[in-house]
Amino acid sequence: MAELIRRPLFNPEGDTDVVNRRMIGGNTTNLNDFNNMKYPWVSDWYRQAMNNFWVPEEINMDKDIKDYPILDKPERRAYDKILSFLVFLDSLQSANLPNVAEYITANEVNLCLCIQTFQECIHSQSYSYMLDTICNPHERNEILFQWKDDEHLLRRNTFIGDQYNAFQEEKSMHNFLRVLIANYILEGIYFYSGFMFFYNLGRNGRMPGSVQEIRYINRDENTHLWLFRNILIELRKEEPELFTPEVDQMIKEMIEEGVRQEIEWGHYVIGDDIEGLNKQMVTDYIKYLGNLRYSNLGLGTLYEGYEDEPESMKWVSQYANANLVKTDFFEARSTAYAKSSALVDDL
Repeated sequence: MAELIRRPLFNPEGDTDVVNRRMIGGNTTNLNDFNNMKYPWVSDWYRQAMNNFWVPEEINMDKDIKDYPILDKPERRAYDKILSFLVFLDSLQSANLPNVAEYITANEVNLCLCIQTFQECIHSQSYSYMLDTICNPHERNEILFQWKDDEHLLRRNTFIGDQYNAFQEEKSMHNFLRVLIANYILEGIYFYSGFMFFYNLGRNGRMPGSVQEIRYINRDENTHLWLFRNILIELRKEEPELFTPEVDQMIKEMIEEGVRQEIEWGHYVIGDDIEGLNKQMVTDYIKYLGNLRYSNLGLGTLYEGYEDEPESMKWVSQYANANLVKTDFFEARSTAYAKSSALVDDL
């Protein structure tokens, strides 16, 4: 299938046989039938994502208000820049996902993309809530728009943004595949050094409200990562002719570039000046993530020697568990924020 075909909305002549349903290029009716799904994994994904519902304002930020002004200078610089990065790309995600959905003809997968779009909006709201709580409006705006002036930050955003823009300009199969891979890189590699930084703050006893917000976001992003991994795997099954050696090389090069940029960014924004982290830890962790994402597409090993989670970074996955029972700092009472178990498929 060389041509990318936009799905119709109202299609009375659509095929109702679930066996004939396809990820792209199918003859869909767009009827959401929860009892007849072609892809068995969608049911678990949908229930998990719905159970993940949360509201940013339910998290207590009182200690963060006190902690933020007294953060070490490198920590505060990293907090501001990483938050600016996260809010920009989550905003871009919520704008771009409907463009992807226009060409997905499996209605149950489109339901998942709708939920992801909603969750990306919640993430943007959570970053605004964090900033509105800990700093004044002028500082807030400076942080939100750092990506305009910081060349490192702009370069990272440009790598993903250019893929999305290219698809807007030319809705080709080539550009569609690049958008899927860019999304996979964003969800599975780009976000993770940012999350890692916040978890390091948490293990140093600082900014607990911010840490819990990030835990919730991380839990959502795990499902998003799983979704796009499965879309790519199903596409390879249904349209094997699309995945030529040239396309597989493109995937390899894009993931390698994502890893390279993430390491460069981590060295720039975290460096060796933050308690509990250093450049080598960042490098080891991001190469491990690159391997994990690459191998989970069935493509083998990308970086020899980085197949296992680095010993120095095992605390990251422990902090990423949003379902841990937390103790409120001021009321010393148990507070179970989470409402469902976390997907661990792609961690």
